[in-house]
Amino acid sequence: MQNVDTTKYVIYADITAEGIVERPDVVGAIFGQTEGLLGSDLDLRDLQKTGRLGRIDVQVTSTGGKSSGTISIPSSFDKVETAILAAALETIDRVGPCIAHIGINRIEDVRASKRKYVIDRAKRILVEMFDENILETEEITEEIKQSVRIEEITHLGKDSLPAGPNVLDSDAILVVEGRADVLNLLKYGIKNAVAVGGTNVPPTIADLCAKKVVTAFTDGDRGGELIVKELLQVADIDYVARAPEGKSVEDMTQKEIVRALRQKIPMEQVLDLYKIKNQPRRRRDLTTKRKSLIREKPTLARSVAERAEAIAPRRVLPRSVREAVPREVVEVEVVEAVEPVHEPEREWFRQHVDDLDGTLSARLLDRNHNILKEVAVRDLARELKEANGDVNGVIFDGVVTQRILDIAAEKGLEYLIGAKMGNIAKSPTSVRVITKEA
Repeated sequence: MQNVDTTKYVIYADITAEGIVERPDVVGAIFGQTEGLLGSDLDLRDLQKTGRLGRIDVQVTSTGGKSSGTISIPSSFDKVETAILAAALETIDRVGPCIAHIGINRIEDVRASKRKYVIDRAKRILVEMFDENILETEEITEEIKQSVRIEEITHLGKDSLPAGPNVLDSDAILVVEGRADVLNLLKYGIKNAVAVGGTNVPPTIADLCAKKVVTAFTDGDRGGELIVKELLQVADIDYVARAPEGKSVEDMTQKEIVRALRQKIPMEQVLDLYKIKNQPRRRRDLTTKRKSLIREKPTLARSVAERAEAIAPRRVLPRSVREAVPREVVEVEVVEAVEPVHEPEREWFRQHVDDLDGTLSARLLDRNHNILKEVAVRDLARELKEANGDVNGVIFDGVVTQRILDIAAEKGLEYLIGAKMGNIAKSPTSVRVITKEA
């Protein structure tokens, strides 16, 4: 019998016979015709009795008066002796009364097969079993982080709105939809978010929005759009940021959150987008005057270069004025009124302006006023940053903002033609700004 613990090699051979033969005939021929061929030390019967040779397995079939099949013999000898036994099999020329031929097909190293199995199994164990432990550790870590974030959440006003710990102290805040959104932002270190808790905006939110620079950060679905419309009608918001289409703020990664906040759009452009009537003039003037003392702070950490670029000239207020201003605000930005520069001859771009009216699209033009590309206004900043120098100017159906103006100056554009002017703190002399309002 085959000893599976000591088998080193398996001899595989093919057999053909000119007649009908069966398994006992083949086994008998192997023992009979090799007896005494290799001496007493390599006699197959003795080797099988001592376990040095395993059970001879024969699979044979007969078709059309001829037989064919395979032979396998396990061996615990080394390479040389196993090769001798294999060669001895090929000396067999008859099986029973029939002429036969045996040819060695291959010799399999059992240990190599076991090594391959060990390697494959080890890979599966490493992936399946060790991954389970890693996931368990991650769950423990996430549970601890979740408890810390829950402890950081505060509740504002009589409505007990979920909010980050820095909402009251920050000059700029984020207004999100629900508690899960606040938790996700806390996860990435954003602690100035407050949740409205539904489409019905509570008075606490309206009071906060009247005192701070507000960015509405909503989901990319129909509910997020409704909340934006509600906020625009009952609160003084300054910017709107939306999650990607079909995605919630609570499911966004840090990279996606940063991208969405960088692509926020100002209130003027949002009013045009949702076709909402602007605020009453008196209310708008009071809000602008009140928020002129508020300096927007970044919601995420900036690099040193970005912080240096964000610094604008400031002056210290007189003592009497400082006492009238909230304690945390002691300086304001010097903002000079910027009038749009109008080009005397407008005929060449008039057709572009008419084509883009109401589309919220932008056209990038070269020096010969040829259209290089047409994109959505929300993607204009990104497209300008990626421009390779061929863009000479932009005509778009949107608000000329400080961000677009700065990018245009950096890329060496000659002109920007938009629907209206936004709040511009500084206007580069190298870029001509034209609006269809004038």
